Amino acid sequence: MTQEQWNAVDRYITDLLAPDDEALAAALTESESAGLPAIAVAGNQGKLLHLLARLQGARTVLEIGTLGGYSTIWLARALPEGGRLISLEYSAEHAEVARTNLARAGLDKIAEVRTGAALDTLPLLAKEPGAGPFDLIFIDADKKNNPQYVEWALTMSRPGSVIIVDNAVRGGAVVDENSTDPAIAGTRRMYELVANEPRLDATAVQTVGTKGYDGFLLARVVS
Repeated sequence: MTQEQWNAVDRYITDLLAPDDEALAAALTESESAGLPAIAVAGNQGKLLHLLARLQGARTVLEIGTLGGYSTIWLARALPEGGRLISLEYSAEHAEVARTNLARAGLDKIAEVRTGAALDTLPLLAKEPGAGPFDLIFIDADKKNNPQYVEWALTMSRPGSVIIVDNAVRGGAVVDENSTDPAIAGTRRMYELVANEPRLDATAVQTVGTKGYDGFLLARVVS
């Protein structure tokens, strides 16, 4: 198996089951034009987020890590009338691109992007009346802080909430207990936290595709 073959299979699946429409394609184009890193979820992965939110019956979603808003569009489209999505983005430049993309998609009344380091904005959000609990929380930000993000996700969830952590395999490097890479160390601490947290029931799935070899963690809050 090669990266070329993974790309071909992803294109085949995405073209048939999760094709980009005008707003999604424009979000990617706008992000590229603005110089954002090409690390948005793939189309089929965006569709997976959408389906998980629909299966969950989510009315409220928290996203940690917005980038250009591509995944945000997929998630926001899963919400029913009156639903709400709050996305936290460290970079003010990225947040502005995301807001433009969400407005173009007609989702700016549903999805709100807040700027700043998530570990600074999460405590403020937690004190905000009506901001939570969230039915689904998608974590796709700086990996070194994944343990703290999961802890905050627990604080801002309820029994039955779903937590998804992206990039949880790191090309297989997650098994390297001696790694000095902060992203890998943070991901390993996140796994250990989840494994020892009685309020969470979780698994993780390895994936291959246009984003290479990676995976995601899926957890349900049970109490």
